Amino acid sequence: MGIYEILKSAHSGWRYLVIILLLVAFINALMGYLGRKPYTEGNRKLNVFTLISAHIQLVLGLLLYFMRDWYKGDMSVAVQRYWKMEHIAMMLVAIILITVGNAKSKRMDSALMKHRKIFVYFGLGLLLITGAIFGMIHADPTRHLFAM
Repeated sequence: MGIYEILKSAHSGWRYLVIILLLVAFINALMGYLGRKPYTEGNRKLNVFTLISAHIQLVLGLLLYFMRDWYKGDMSVAVQRYWKMEHIAMMLVAIILITVGNAKSKRMDSALMKHRKIFVYFGLGLLLITGAIFGMIHADPTRHLFAM
């Protein structure tokens, strides 16, 4: 097993951690916002762990992208276009949203606004990631929702 296969397995497996943490942080922020709960150290740590896991996933993905030369793909072929442009663009924007949401929440004074920023930005990131997953399934019929 070469380095590419190891990185691909790591990237494929790590995505579950990212999605679970993102979902938990999103739901936690929604409950905190709607329930007008205080913003605790546990909330902050969950958001930071979510951010870190997303950034690790990004680094793994970028390594795979450039190792496999996806940037040289033929844009007229749906699968190659998806991996060359759509996947990386959607994931980059999602991780930027997660990063911006975490940074903005730190600057807020009220717990309600901290929860709201996380809810909005992490929710948008989660929406983009979900869209990218369904785009992958559409572009590459050999893949399915929980495939490695």
